Parts: sequence; C-alpha cells; structure tokens
Amino acid sequence: NVTSDAAVLCFKSGNATILRGGKEAIHSNSAIADALDAGGRSAGMPDHAIQLIRVTERATVEHLAQMDQYLDLIIPRGGKGLIETVVSLARMPVIKHYDGICHVYVDAEADLNMAKDIVINSKTNKPSVCNALETVLIHESVAQAFLKDAGQALLDMGVSLRGDNATQAILPNTEAATEEDWVTEYLDLILAVKVVPDLDAAMNHINTHSSRHTDCIVTKNDASAKRFLNEIDSAAVFWNLSTRFSDGEEFGFGAEIGISTDKLHARGPMALPELTSYKYKLYGDGQIK
Repeated sequence: NVTSDAAVLCFKSGNATILRGGKEAIHSNSAIADALDAGGRSAGMPDHAIQLIRVTERATVEHLAQMDQYLDLIIPRGGKGLIETVVSLARMPVIKHYDGICHVYVDAEADLNMAKDIVINSKTNKPSVCNALETVLIHESVAQAFLKDAGQALLDMGVSLRGDNATQAILPNTEAATEEDWVTEYLDLILAVKVVPDLDAAMNHINTHSSRHTDCIVTKNDASAKRFLNEIDSAAVFWNLSTRFSDGEEFGFGAEIGISTDKLHARGPMALPELTSYKYKLYGDGQIK
C-alpha cells in the first residue's frame, strides 16, 4: 500500500516520485507501479511521473541520497537502520520517524475499564505497526486494581509483560524490565510496564524515553489531561483513546505518505498538504525601491 499511496499522493500534489521498495515486495511493487504508469499514460500523465527502482540492493539508497540536484525531498519508510542510513547520507531534506515507542499513562483518576480497553486495543489490535503501544505507565494508587485485571487479561492474551519491581510484586508472571525495555519498539506482543508516583513522573518518563510519535493519558481529570496534552513533546498526544488512531486516514486526511516526528515542516500523519510548497508571485507596474 505504500507504493500505491506514495505514488498517487505525490502525483496529485504535483510531484514526480521515485519509489524504491524492499526485496520482500519487489514483484508486487513492480506490478503496482506498472499499473499506475499504464493507467496514468492513458489519462495523459507525463512520462516518468511515477518511477520505480527495480534494484533492491541497499547501495541504491546511498545513490538516491546523493542526488540533491534532482531530488527535493526524501521520505524513508522502513526500519530504524534504513532511516538512520538515509539521514546520515542525504544531501536533501528528510522527513521521517525513527521509532514508534508509544505510551499510555493510566492516571489516578482514570476510568479503569476504559483504560483496560484502550491498553489492550493499543497493544493487540495490530502489534507490528508504529502506532502500537509499547509502554504503559500506571499511577501507583490504581496499579494493584489495574494490573490484577488488565495486566492479567494481557497475559491471558499471550502478551509478554516486562515490568519494574512494583509491577512484578503485583504480577509475579511479569519479566523484569531493563533500561533497554523503556526505549524498545517491540512490534510484537511484548509490553513494558512501569508504576509511577504521579503525573509529573509519568510525563518525565515519556519525554525522556518517547520517540515523539504518539502518547496517551487516560483520566477523568481535565486539568491533568490538559497538562499532559501541553507538556508531552510528541507529534500526537491523546486523551482517552487508543494510540491506534494515530493515522492519516483516521484523522480524516485520507491516504498518508508517512508519519513525521520532525518539528519542521510536517509533523504527525502526512497527506497532500505536507507534499506541497509555495512561492511568491509579485505583479508590478514599474515600482522601484
């Protein structure tokens, strides 16, 4: 879907695009690109508006990243290693996100049934995507009740929990979390769990360990929610909903070309507006300065 979405979004926003997919999907990518090219030509699309590199070796990435005389922008979609390689080599602007280390904080004033549903959905709906939950933080006043219910439900669903000492004391079947767990995008049925003393501790943990993708608070307290929304430095910050809604289509943007955790110029799900630029056209009748 990245092949078709990227090609169509770029074309609709007036951009030519060069697509380069991985070896795992080269035959599908080729068929999709050929179909788009054939259909576009019959409708008057300019030649080479949609191009596909049919070589999958990593060296092609390095070559593309050096072509700043031809390319205005590069958007890497893939694993962290690929993205870091592109960023280190690129001579043109890059829009990207490295990881989706998404958090849910269950506040002292959370509706625990709601929190349970949000945590389970955020983790298990589709674990292999960037907006899936990777760490849940729980206020110490509700940790016992929440973990006995939601934590056990996650274990029963086959989710492996990696918790701090407080979590392990409540759920003995939880593995011990390491510092590495707080900064890991599992993309699997694995969830890091930490009990925190207050909202400030939760926000400090998130702003320290988050990948700036999507983070959520579950609470009935308006003041706590507004502080969280204002002080968490992420591209998408949620109040009482699953992190799985961090998506261009869910936001009403339509197909997305990617998600950006950069601060300039695009942030969050990117669709047509983020693929456009502007220039100034001035008309005069002889004015001088």
